Amino acid sequence: MVMADSGSNEQVAVIGNTDITSTESENNIINTMVEKGTVLLRKLEINVAEAEKRTGKNTVNIQETYTVYLIETRPADAVPDGGTPAPPDSLWRRYSEFELLRTYLLVTYPYIIIPPLPEKRAEFVWHKLTADNLDPDFVERRRVGLENFLLRVLSHPVLSKDKIFFLFLTEEKGWRDAVLETGFQDKVDSRLKSLSASFRVKNPDKRFTALKQYSDDMSSVVSQLLRVRARVADRLYGVYKVHGNYGRVFSEWSAIEKEMGDGLQSAGHHMDTYAASIDDILEEEEHYADQLKEYLFYTEAVRSVCRKHELIQYELEVAAQDLVYKKQQKEELATGTVRVFSLKGMTSKIFGQESQEQRESRLAALEQSIQEGEEMLKEKNTECQEFVQTAWEEIERFKEQKDRDLREALISYAIMQISMCKKGIQVWSNAKECFSKM
Repeated sequence: MVMADSGSNEQVAVIGNTDITSTESENNIINTMVEKGTVLLRKLEINVAEAEKRTGKNTVNIQETYTVYLIETRPADAVPDGGTPAPPDSLWRRYSEFELLRTYLLVTYPYIIIPPLPEKRAEFVWHKLTADNLDPDFVERRRVGLENFLLRVLSHPVLSKDKIFFLFLTEEKGWRDAVLETGFQDKVDSRLKSLSASFRVKNPDKRFTALKQYSDDMSSVVSQLLRVRARVADRLYGVYKVHGNYGRVFSEWSAIEKEMGDGLQSAGHHMDTYAASIDDILEEEEHYADQLKEYLFYTEAVRSVCRKHELIQYELEVAAQDLVYKKQQKEELATGTVRVFSLKGMTSKIFGQESQEQRESRLAALEQSIQEGEEMLKEKNTECQEFVQTAWEEIERFKEQKDRDLREALISYAIMQISMCKKGIQVWSNAKECFSKM
């Protein structure tokens, strides 16, 4: 859903429950606010409206059950003043298609921190939650997460202009062929080389090294936070539910009392209400947990940018080393001296020196090779400088987004906890009133 920020003409994309009052909206879930002022975001409204379970045969002709998600889009100016909004364009997408889109973006824009998708299967669950990816509550949270992903991409100044992304939103059947025709999958294999490049880079950029370490630390901290939250949810659920025993006991007690009966019965009802309220509370908490999970998954996207830089840096160092070696070969050939042991030098001693014509031919070939090496080194150096510049601008932008989002999420979570405690106090205050009237 796209909303206008109050007091501003800029557009802000907000993901959350729209069926709540303005007061609840302020004190309730503020899932994610994506970047303001993006051109496409001002022109297009988008939401993942619903999820639907379907059954069909997969690529190996095996029957399977899966979930599809309805994406609705409409131009932002399609709603006339006082008029009825035009019906949105809509299409269905599977989670695997979102994965394909993100992989394409990851390969095509290696200098951008690509927004993560929501989890494929539930992680950091507590005992009442299921890890079943077809569970309705899990599917609903994933729906919100997929909408969040699309809004993140839609609000990005570069990703929002991508033709494949636009086709993803508008072409239900032709999109997959279009993305495969880009040949991005051929680049996926080359990205695998970056996994070992970090072990061979001689002069790593300290900024990217520090960023990679920060991502590892951030991943560890958020994982621990989610585990703590799951344990707290387990215990809190038990504490609330056991209050239902108060309701049962007060109800049984009221049956044997005359003057006190009504008060005990009313107090029992308040205890039952209190015990039942934990289900909605913890369901709301799951949305805050999902916001933390988003940044847990973001850390891998940051590491991906760091690995790409390591690969570019490694290729630059290899090009420089290769050029040095070729220049050394030229010098040795021109002077007739060999600085280090080589098979060529041993061959010359055994079979005699090569002719002047052969030497000149080799020198000409080395000159050409050196010229090509210098061009390659210049190209790699330019590529590395441009990557660092664009990636670091993206990283700074991401840091601002991260600080803003996590601050909002933690504040909202604290407000929710305060509200929960106040409701608990209110329940016991009501029970106290019941006891006072006995």
